[in-house]
Amino acid sequence: MAITAAEVARLGELARIRLTAEETETLAPQLEVILAAVATVSEVAGDDIPPTSHALDLVNVFRADEVQPSLPAEAVLAAAPATEDGRFRVPRILGEEQ
Repeated sequence: MAITAAEVARLGELARIRLTAEETETLAPQLEVILAAVATVSEVAGDDIPPTSHALDLVNVFRADEVQPSLPAEAVLAAAPATEDGRFRVPRILGEEQ
């Protein structure tokens, strides 16, 4: 399947990537190689092989959600570099002119 420079340019537009004419000419044969490799993998996978995202089965391990005592606010704030009104003080980042 031959990919044209026009198709590469369209893909660039869809991905919002500006491509020069030279780049589209260079990328077209490279994308052909990639698509050929994907097609080869598709041929190898038979109907008896289920699609997988991982080689091994993954299982989430959850623990019971138990309420436990936490540190006192004073102890936590004592380790902070800056506090204000019983809270962590952090630099303001929203609404500032740069």
